[in-house]
Amino acid sequence: MRSTVTAPNLPLSHIRIGLERERERERERERGCGGLKRMMACELSNPIILRLEVPQRRSSWSGRPRCYPGIFCLKKNFQPRRKFVHQHLPYRTSNKVVQAAVLPVEPVLLDNEEKRKELSEKYGFAQIGEPLPDDVTLKDIMDSLPKKVFEIDDLKAWKSVLISVTSYALGIFVIAKAPWYLLPLAWAWTGTAATGFFVIGHDCAHKSFSRNKLVEDIVGTLAFLPLIYPYEPWRFKHDRHHAKTNMLSEDTAWHPVWKEEIDTSSALRKAIILGYGPIRPWMSIAHWLTWHFDLKKFRPTEVGRVKISLACVFAFMAIGWPLIILKTGIVGWFKFWFMPWMVYHFWMSTFTMIHHTAPHIPFKASEEWNAAQAQLGGTVHCNYPRWIEILCHDISVHIPHHISPRIPSYNLRAAHEALLQNWGKYLNEANWNWRLMKTIMTTCHVYDKEKYYVSFDEVAPEDSKPITFLKKAMPDYA
Repeated sequence: MRSTVTAPNLPLSHIRIGLERERERERERERGCGGLKRMMACELSNPIILRLEVPQRRSSWSGRPRCYPGIFCLKKNFQPRRKFVHQHLPYRTSNKVVQAAVLPVEPVLLDNEEKRKELSEKYGFAQIGEPLPDDVTLKDIMDSLPKKVFEIDDLKAWKSVLISVTSYALGIFVIAKAPWYLLPLAWAWTGTAATGFFVIGHDCAHKSFSRNKLVEDIVGTLAFLPLIYPYEPWRFKHDRHHAKTNMLSEDTAWHPVWKEEIDTSSALRKAIILGYGPIRPWMSIAHWLTWHFDLKKFRPTEVGRVKISLACVFAFMAIGWPLIILKTGIVGWFKFWFMPWMVYHFWMSTFTMIHHTAPHIPFKASEEWNAAQAQLGGTVHCNYPRWIEILCHDISVHIPHHISPRIPSYNLRAAHEALLQNWGKYLNEANWNWRLMKTIMTTCHVYDKEKYYVSFDEVAPEDSKPITFLKKAMPDYA
């Protein structure tokens, strides 16, 4: 960084810190939380080197300081207040004549259009959005959506059920009739159709399927049964994901690994590296087991409904699985249930990690978290092959769903079009591709406040052979 003595007599009133309209408020807020420090060395005329910390406004979207054009001057006879000395000068200087100026520094990367385009190409995105301004609220964004996208249409809701049931039944039929070499295609279709069941239950949990709560509970529970997913436990935890999207620790979906976790033991570190690396597209299985079957994870008021859901799941397993085995044998259970279930979990993991995971999307501590920035700028819209989007009821059109979970799945595309018109430059968009998957699976690992993510092979190179393998083996096609 270059620093030059340019305007030693510029009056202090010309100093500009942060945005003009909230300069004083932001300065006090950052002093209260410690702020971010940027040290700059300025060559002085005597010559003496003065290390000067430039107060800056932190972008709550990116977690990094933003730097704005401005000049700081220290002149002869300038007497800083004691508070200024302690907070902005790391050590005191002598009573010599000091004259220095700090030139503007480079803005944060996402404020630069060329850098965003460069990162989009590098990461496999179609567009990386601009940071959303701090003064935009979630209500502002919701108010920009047409009222009709929030309306429940019973005909469209039950049409989605018909699509899922029909496509799943067709998949089972094809599995029964297909030769062995076509089974992977049949499993891919059937498992994707099963994901549609999950999306129907997902709408029920968000009260966007029917105006009748009892109908929603029944349909949601039945839709989840073939997936062995307990409806109520998932609903309780998923509500927390929406309330605290991309919030460190509090979010129940994908979040970065803590350095302390991988330092706990060698065995745990190797397991985490495998889970966030090669087997990441199936890690929702671990999430399913960890979060939804332990009664201790739920409040006393929730336990009753959780027990009902668990009883339904265990009943399905106790009746459905023996019937499948009785009719088709263990091999039939593997063909007709297990393999489609694995495909379902592939989509469950893939959708979830792509929706909220990218090197430029930060997870933030609660005191720095901003709802509008997390839901709009921290959520990714990803286009998939059309047959996948039809069978999965447009769950990949995910940004409007995070703006308001009350939008039914069949209205997500109309809501997304409204977001494009009003907030398009802030959206993160991608087309599903190998480079996108490779970026997430090989770089988005350990939490770092400044970088957001650090790869396993940087912090634990001796155990990161799976990541090294992925970097070499996975295609890099966008």
